Amino acid sequence: MSERYDIAIVGSGPAGLSAALNAKIRKKSFIIFGNDDLSGKLVKAHEINNYLGFYGMSGKAIKEEFEKHIKAMDIRITNERVNNIYAMGSYYALMVNDKMYEATSVILATGIQYGKLFPGEERLLGKGVGYCATCDAPLYKDKVVTIIADSKNEEEEANFISTIASKVYYIPTYKDEVEVDSAIEVVKDTPVEIVGEDKVEKLVLKNREIETDGLFILRDSISPGQLVPGLKIQDNHVEVDRSMKTNLKGCFAAGDIVGKPYQYIKSAGEGNIAALSAVSYVDALKKEAAK
Repeated sequence: MSERYDIAIVGSGPAGLSAALNAKIRKKSFIIFGNDDLSGKLVKAHEINNYLGFYGMSGKAIKEEFEKHIKAMDIRITNERVNNIYAMGSYYALMVNDKMYEATSVILATGIQYGKLFPGEERLLGKGVGYCATCDAPLYKDKVVTIIADSKNEEEEANFISTIASKVYYIPTYKDEVEVDSAIEVVKDTPVEIVGEDKVEKLVLKNREIETDGLFILRDSISPGQLVPGLKIQDNHVEVDRSMKTNLKGCFAAGDIVGKPYQYIKSAGEGNIAALSAVSYVDALKKEAAK
C-alpha cells in the first residue's frame, strides 16, 4: 500500500508553492508535483511591478527568490506529471505513469497552460487517444503509436513505448533538439485533426497523414476536467467558492486555473486559502475518525 499524504498539490507556480508553504507550517504531510522551472509563465516574464515586495524584478529573479524560500522550508518538488486524479471516497488516487500516489485532499494549481484540444481528441479519448504512454503501453504491443509531445521531458516516454510498439512516430511541438532512439520516426509537422469512427484511425497533419493505432498527447498539463473526472468547470475554469473548494469533497483549486485576473499575487493568496481549507478538511476527518 502506498503512503497516504494529507495533501497532494499539483502545480509548482505561485499558487502551488504558497499552498505547500502553508501545508508545511501547519505540519501536514504533503507532496507537491511540478518542475524545475516552477512556472513556465513566471520565468518568461520580463518585469513584474504588481507583486508586493518584488518591485521591478524579472520573473526569473522572482523564481530564484521562490526557490530560496522553499529550500529554507525544506520543501522538495516531485518532478513528475500527474495524468489522472480519481476520487476514491475518503481519499484521492493520483496516477503518475505506472505509479499511484494517495492523498486525503488535493489542491489543483496547474495554471492555464494546457493546450487547446485537437478536433477529434475528446470524442476519441479512451478509444486510442491517451495522455500517458507508459500507462497504456501494454495495449499497443506490436502496434503503431504516435506521440505528440510539448516538451523534451517526454522523450524518455517515447523511448519506452518504442520497445513495445512495432512503430513509433514522434511529433515534437517544442524547439529543443530531439534526442530519441533511432527506431523512432521524428515528424516535424503540425497536428491538425484526429480521425476515426469508434477508435483512432489516423492523425492528420498540415503536410501529411499518419495511420496509427494509438495516439498519446503529452502536454505539460492537461485540462482540469480531463485531469479530475467529475470536476465542475465553468467558462473553462474550475468553479470554486471563497474557500477555494470545488464541487468535489476534499478537492480545492487555486491560481489561474480558477479564473481571472491572471496575477501572481492573486494566485499566491489563493494558494494560501486553499491550503488552509485543505488543512481544516483533513483535521475534521481525523477528528471524526478518532471518535
